[in-house]
Amino acid sequence: IIVIKKVILYLFMLTRWDPFTIPENVEEKKEDLGEVLNGDRLVVAPYKLEFLINKQPESICRKLLTRKEVAQFRHAVLKDYFYQMYYDDLPIWGFLGRFETDEKDDTNVATVYLFRNVHFEILYNNDRIIDVFIRNDPNVVVDLTEDREVKVDFTYSVKWTETDIPFEKRLEKYSQTSTLSHHLEIHWFSIINSCVTVLLLTGFLAMILMRVLKNDFVKFTPDEEALDDQEESGWKYIHGDVFRYPRYKSLFAAALGIGSQLFTLVIFIFMLALVGVFYPYNRGAFFTALIVIYALTSGIAGYSAASFYYTIDGKNWVKILVLTGSLFSGPLFLTFSFLNTVAVAYNSTAALPFGTIMVIFLIWTLVTSPLLVLGGIAGKNSRSEFQAPSKTNKYPREIPQLPWYRATLAQMAMAGFLPFSAIYVELYYIFASVWGHQIYTIYSILFIIFIILLIVTAFVNVALTYFQLAAEDHEWWWRSFLCGGSTGLFIYGYCMFFYHARSDMYGFMQTSFFFGYMACICYGFFLMLGTVGFRASLIFVRHIYRSVKCE
Repeated sequence: IIVIKKVILYLFMLTRWDPFTIPENVEEKKEDLGEVLNGDRLVVAPYKLEFLINKQPESICRKLLTRKEVAQFRHAVLKDYFYQMYYDDLPIWGFLGRFETDEKDDTNVATVYLFRNVHFEILYNNDRIIDVFIRNDPNVVVDLTEDREVKVDFTYSVKWTETDIPFEKRLEKYSQTSTLSHHLEIHWFSIINSCVTVLLLTGFLAMILMRVLKNDFVKFTPDEEALDDQEESGWKYIHGDVFRYPRYKSLFAAALGIGSQLFTLVIFIFMLALVGVFYPYNRGAFFTALIVIYALTSGIAGYSAASFYYTIDGKNWVKILVLTGSLFSGPLFLTFSFLNTVAVAYNSTAALPFGTIMVIFLIWTLVTSPLLVLGGIAGKNSRSEFQAPSKTNKYPREIPQLPWYRATLAQMAMAGFLPFSAIYVELYYIFASVWGHQIYTIYSILFIIFIILLIVTAFVNVALTYFQLAAEDHEWWWRSFLCGGSTGLFIYGYCMFFYHARSDMYGFMQTSFFFGYMACICYGFFLMLGTVGFRASLIFVRHIYRSVKCE
């Protein structure tokens, strides 16, 4: 059987084709939604790789490079530019050339060479292609050191080699970079570090809260004769104000709705990752899943926001739905509009075509918005009374003067540091995968880290809520949400560290894309973890006030 496969040339973030040779008829590959969102623009390359047919170097084009084109190639070689192709859905990488220099940090005196032959080595098993890679002969080059016109004859060659690797295991090598022994040691160190943090935090909080609450319960529930003489103090003293509804109820309910949706979205993404949907180089699968699941879970946002809003005596259900629909998607749309304009100005493939923008708009109009409204209507109709163990006084108590370390910003700093310390080791690999285009496949470890993050966030918020109530500060609703979400601010702070110390990104476009989209991601984490923090604090507050007799 003679199988002829097309070689797909992958152009990532390229602004132009030249100084490469441009074929007369460029055949473009049709990308799905996820590939377009990822910035992929695939075209069919002029290489003909026929099954089991070896080829000696064969010319595909001859070109006279101008001085400008020589300078462009020289710059690309010195900056380690590489190209990526696909053959039978297997990725192939190759460098444009090589350079030699005696000065380690000075490339101005380097001798620059351009590879002019692409040699394909293809492994096969029976009638299946197992692996493909490119080897460049360091001697088949063109010297581009000087600014002068150069004639180049671009060629390619092919060699087929049989292997015993089964077809089912041909993708394993692409995930081995994430599972190398030294990488695994770091991942497990991250998990152990996080688990130790959780155990210490759990033990510390359990010891303190059990001792303090035990003393509180003994003090607050003595015999009936002593009860009349016992003066209330601490968190029991504010039992008539602790369940007073927060200010800006509609905004608070909308934030909880979006946080619930994003939490559900992350859980579904992890489920797909753990069952192997996002295998290495399944191009566009992640972004496609992200768009589809976000659209389908918008009903959860509408239901959660509307039901909670009416539980705390909300009245305007249209307002809550508009807030819920725009609280996260609004900033995301503004950020996308700005960054897409930047990409268009730079003539980058990161700019989404008009057709793709219309597809996303139709998804938002025909799927996201209707589900949001249906969820809101269901939440409105399923409203119930707020489960408060104690009655709320008519007039709020005055909050006593508190020291600076009990202020909201100081509490947010303390609340965000511990969860961040549990995940910061793993953050490097995630950032390197997203922004450095490395492969990340250890989703099980990432899921464990995520569970640990949720546990630490919940415990820290419970502890800070207790200390806040013990100081007779009953405005804990917004505080618990802000403290839970503060981890997102720490992650954004890590973005700044990664950009300056761990990445080679530069220029306005790369900087704006990195900080713009990371701001949206960290904002999403802020809403999601804020919801987790508030829900944990609400369960705790209900429990302790249900456990004492509040007259």
